[in-house]
Amino acid sequence: MRFLLVEDNPDLAQSVAERLRLDGHAVDPAASLAEAGDCLAAASYDLILLDISLPDGDGRDFLRRERRSGRDTPIIVMTARAEVSDRVDVLDLGADDYVTKPFDFAELEARCRAVLRRRGNALQTVQHYAGLTFNPLNASLVVSGEMRELRNRELRLLEILLAAPERIFSKSQICDRLFSYAESVTDNAIEVYVARLRKKLEGSGARIETVRGLGYRLTAE
Repeated sequence: MRFLLVEDNPDLAQSVAERLRLDGHAVDPAASLAEAGDCLAAASYDLILLDISLPDGDGRDFLRRERRSGRDTPIIVMTARAEVSDRVDVLDLGADDYVTKPFDFAELEARCRAVLRRRGNALQTVQHYAGLTFNPLNASLVVSGEMRELRNRELRLLEILLAAPERIFSKSQICDRLFSYAESVTDNAIEVYVARLRKKLEGSGARIETVRGLGYRLTAE
């Protein structure tokens, strides 16, 4: 998954980002609301982790704007305010959950999983395509009755391609979804993940086609 982390405390931001990256997520840090806006203008995210007290404004204003705009990206608020009224306030504004600082990283990870699981139950179902069965909720891929193990970025790549079969995705579009801005990525890295996923799809009627000069698409043989 790709996360946007809006947090102005550099030590906390680094610690949270490193922990989430160990789970295989791409994380883009933003130290202000302005930086968060720039990130949202350039990429789409699966989850936003949002601090309330930021140098250029209140995170609740950001939350309010996101929901009024119609965007429904899951948002978990990270706040030092422990009063019930504060928690009710951010939930009423449209936050999917909150975690009170200081928090344990294991709790934050669990809340991220819970929010994504709830969103997945609402938006995603088991997908069948050209002889493969993919369940994004438990990360399982079955080809001809055989379970295939997917690593984190292989799974994410399959999600991208399977969401729109026959659509061509450029390397830059794939890169935006698989990696954070902080990661140095070459075209060869994308080719490696495509090659790995192709092997996992062997035996099904689905294949990843290279469209020269444009990118890749998932198609049925």
